Amino acid sequence: MYPIIFISAFILLVIISNIRIVSQSNAFVIERLGSYNSTWATGIHVKIPFIDRIAARVTLKEQVADFAPQPVITKDNVTMMIDSVLYVQITDPKLYTYGIINPFNAIENLATTTLRNIIGELELDETLTSRDMINNRMRIVLDEATDPWGIKVNRVEVRNITPPKSIQEAMEKQMRAERERRESILKAEGEKQSAILVAEGQKASAILKAEAEKAAVILQAEATKEAQIREAEGEAQAILNVQKATADGLAMIKSVNADEPLIRLKSLETLQKVANGQATKIIIPSEIQNLAGLVTGITELVKK
Repeated sequence: MYPIIFISAFILLVIISNIRIVSQSNAFVIERLGSYNSTWATGIHVKIPFIDRIAARVTLKEQVADFAPQPVITKDNVTMMIDSVLYVQITDPKLYTYGIINPFNAIENLATTTLRNIIGELELDETLTSRDMINNRMRIVLDEATDPWGIKVNRVEVRNITPPKSIQEAMEKQMRAERERRESILKAEGEKQSAILVAEGQKASAILKAEAEKAAVILQAEATKEAQIREAEGEAQAILNVQKATADGLAMIKSVNADEPLIRLKSLETLQKVANGQATKIIIPSEIQNLAGLVTGITELVKK
């Protein structure tokens, strides 16, 4: 009775001990009697005791391979240190297990060789400005080379490019000179723009001043013209008034039926008023001269 219980317990213990649970993003490579048998995916599995063996436990997650800086030589014989980072993922656990010994060491050596080949075709300036091209070429070459190993290279990133110290100093001097050149250009552009603005301001001021002077001259000319017009109108009005007064006087004389002797007498009185002024020469009309002779004759007859 006890041997049967013992044997049953032993068989149950062996079965339980050979139950395996494969977690997410993992895979088990199973060998049976020394040769590849199958690949266990996520889930529960039972292997045959003493016959099946778990040859490898493989993670299917993306992994980061960070390699130490490697010395490389550019096309123009400049030695620099470059370190890169690879993002890889195992796509076939069987090929990864049986394809090559120490796959990540092989990838590191392959990445170093590929990087040196690519950099050897570029000059220093191209190397410093062509990281995207370098990353893309390395990814293509490494992905093709690692495909038989069950590994996919998703991304390659050149992290640091370190030129020699002398090259760094020369580059710093060049950058400093470039910054000083740009500063000089900006300063010159600023001074030029300032001079242009000052000249435009002076031009605008001169134009406004000339326009103001022109407007003042025009206003003065218009004022003078207006004054002359008003003066002429005044003189014309005075002439009209004199002519009107003369006409009124003539009309008045005519209305009282003045005879010729009376008119001549009034003329003589007018001449007397004229003689009281400062005039040194008086022109006497012939009618008044005749009248004067007549008056003189009358006076002499009265005296006799």
